[in-house]
Amino acid sequence: MTSPDEPEPTTTASDDATLGPDDASRPSEEMPKQHRRRRTSFWRELPFLILIALVLALLIKTFLVQAFYIPSGSMQNTLSIGDRVLVNKLIYRIRDVHRGEIVVFKGPSSWQDNPEFVANPPSNPIARFFHNIGSALGVAAPSSKDFIKRVIGVGGDHVVCCDTQGRVTVNGHPLSEPYLYRDPVTHKMVSPSETNFDITVPKGRLWVMGDHRNESADSRVHLSDGDSGTIPTGNVIGRAFVRVWPPGDWGTLPVPSTFHQKGLAAGVVNPLTLGFAGAVPLTLARRRRRRRR
Repeated sequence: MTSPDEPEPTTTASDDATLGPDDASRPSEEMPKQHRRRRTSFWRELPFLILIALVLALLIKTFLVQAFYIPSGSMQNTLSIGDRVLVNKLIYRIRDVHRGEIVVFKGPSSWQDNPEFVANPPSNPIARFFHNIGSALGVAAPSSKDFIKRVIGVGGDHVVCCDTQGRVTVNGHPLSEPYLYRDPVTHKMVSPSETNFDITVPKGRLWVMGDHRNESADSRVHLSDGDSGTIPTGNVIGRAFVRVWPPGDWGTLPVPSTFHQKGLAAGVVNPLTLGFAGAVPLTLARRRRRRRR
């Protein structure tokens, strides 16, 4: 208690130190310091985040999906130089390659000796390192060892060019190929092939051709190779299933309807079908024996 005659207590400078953090008189320099700490922490973590992103991208590219840069005009007009496609690398671990699918594969040695384009990686080691990363991620041109073609025939197929109307046939069935290259001025479509061939595709191999038949160093160019221009299925990296660049040309890459025509696979006997065919008479014979007993 203070008497009326006593003066009111005053606040001294020493009392300011005991004020709470929310007091208006507290210095406001702490907030900028916190922001500076956050900015510093972000820039320190950024290289680590980039490294993690690259590792994840490379893991996805290795096992699931890979982006692929189209380096040549061999697949025009379906795919143009500079387009990017996504390649499903998992699908052929589950099932076989089908006719009409567009596949990316590692060319056999004879194909690598005669590539469709020549890769020129930078001579500078640092620039070459980033170029290799770009190739792996589908941003830069790939090595000249990789090719992209359409599968025309699989193991056991009889592929011939050409019939009396100039069409490629598979197991005696002519292919209708509207995906072949058309001249942008005359709109005239290239012929299915200027080279004649008559090939029975060996088991475990593929006969592949580009959609721009006049600009594609495909199976026809390698007819004199040991396996008549076919490639081993083990060299297939995956199926190109969607074009993602340029954005205006985004779209899927489905199998053309001509490869779904009835009877196209008549010349190929499925091992599972043979198994059932052999199992049925054996089962019937076994039942007869049981009845006799």
